[in-house]
Amino acid sequence: MPARHDIAAETELWDTYAGSAFKEDMEPVFHWTQYAGHGPGPELLGAPENVLEIGCGTGRALVYLAQRGVKATGVDLSPVMVKKTTERWGPSGVKFVCSEVLDHLRENTETYDAIYSIFGAVWFTDPAKLLPLIAARLKPGGVLAFSHPSAIPGAYGPQGMYKGGFAGKAMFTYRYSYTPKRWTSILERYGFRDVEACVLDAPEPGHIGTLLVRAHG
Repeated sequence: MPARHDIAAETELWDTYAGSAFKEDMEPVFHWTQYAGHGPGPELLGAPENVLEIGCGTGRALVYLAQRGVKATGVDLSPVMVKKTTERWGPSGVKFVCSEVLDHLRENTETYDAIYSIFGAVWFTDPAKLLPLIAARLKPGGVLAFSHPSAIPGAYGPQGMYKGGFAGKAMFTYRYSYTPKRWTSILERYGFRDVEACVLDAPEPGHIGTLLVRAHG
């Protein structure tokens, strides 16, 4: 059965996250993994003239790209986060949009050289709904790239995830985790090609790895 997302409840969840994740003294940085300085960088996007980050969070990656001449747009569900990023990074020229990602991709007709997600919307959105919309917004030959923690062995597909602990108000969302092989078949089903999917090991043995996927539209 498909997961039933409650967008109002998820907005509250991500607003709460914004209050703890956003730091005024942050600097622009671009990395795909949860380990600073580990793994590849923005070169996975190729040499895009414009990009869209879905589930852009703190906006640090977008600002990093914008400082290097890329036209950068980010979409995020949280009004709190978008307000913070717009105020903090306004001079960078990055455009921050507050919207549910599926709505944004349906309603916005702009196309992009690259669309990417770093522990963002690809992890939290049904790929059967998301991937066709991404394919429609990529320029021919454009790049889709995304990362999130590697799947827990044997736990694949939509999974509920509580945030903020297990006591008090139930704030939860769903995440979508698959093996690299399964991600490859899913992407190919929706018309993506040259799919490269792997789990990048953590810098310390036994620690959580990072799923890293790149494909062309």
